[in-house]
Amino acid sequence: MNKMNQTYLIITSIARHDHHILKQIAKESSSRNIPFIVVGDTKSPQKFNLAGCDFYSVEQQQALNFKLAKTLPLKHYARKNLGYLIAMSKGAEIIIETDDDNLPLPNFWDTRTKTINAHLISDKGWVNIYRYFTDIHIWPRGFALENIKDNLPKLEELKSITCPIQQGLADNNPDVDAIYRLTLPLPITFNKSENIALGNHSICPFNSQNTTWFKEAFPLLYLPSYCSFRMTDIWRSFIAQRLAWTCDWSILFHQSTVQQERNDHNLMNDFRDEIPGYNNNKHIFNSLRNLKLIGGVENIQTNMIKCYEKLIDLKLILPDELILLNDWIDDCRIISNY
Repeated sequence: MNKMNQTYLIITSIARHDHHILKQIAKESSSRNIPFIVVGDTKSPQKFNLAGCDFYSVEQQQALNFKLAKTLPLKHYARKNLGYLIAMSKGAEIIIETDDDNLPLPNFWDTRTKTINAHLISDKGWVNIYRYFTDIHIWPRGFALENIKDNLPKLEELKSITCPIQQGLADNNPDVDAIYRLTLPLPITFNKSENIALGNHSICPFNSQNTTWFKEAFPLLYLPSYCSFRMTDIWRSFIAQRLAWTCDWSILFHQSTVQQERNDHNLMNDFRDEIPGYNNNKHIFNSLRNLKLIGGVENIQTNMIKCYEKLIDLKLILPDELILLNDWIDDCRIISNY
């Protein structure tokens, strides 16, 4: 891993400082000189003291010199946005994000490279990436239910591909939707298969649980607040993939580098929160694909606004999201001169 403090690791959590996964991540990141930031929320303990971890309470977050720090809602996973901004302001070149129920495997700490060998899939619409890593009938959270029985595209030869956004899988309790959890067996361990990259007009949802972002993709880290909690990172991934097409980037999916020890969830509550996705994920992809966007990295922010305006038009995200998004864009521009 980068030892010049340019790689940052971000988690949002309300767990105590003696949480075993937070302790392990803090120990392992500290040994590699990787700054580890934990973003708290209103339910976080008043005293949080963990060596190797920079913890930001709500009070500390609201005192930050970011516009978004004053407008971002409380009691929401999207508080993680402030962790991204903190890392960016400290000179991050790479941001790795995970969650407090993901135990890093040894390969989690391998060096990340933006250009990597992978099988490229383009112009195939919905692609169930999980099925390249297992023969089990399984699909990722956010995948269009209409397409879960589709045949997999045949893989071409490995080639060197630029992927500023990279999603790692999770063993044991992977990121699947409530329908899967209520009806099909877990745990599973994915095969150590070769990398898959999705190019233009191919899509698979990716989450915020084991994801690497390189600097040019930082603006796309933004997590929306005014939508279903179970959809915030999924719909972010749809927008990020749509905008990757405008930048000639591919999205990388690679073998598991974490093992999930899932926090307690009420599966029926998860199911209800995922209904907007079950009903609309395919329609969202089609709507985003049909947008007329401007090519080039320099137009990411303008294109982001167009994408979120489309989700607002579809009545899937509330109009107040644009206030937060514009604050995020302003903060990114001030920090990094985007």
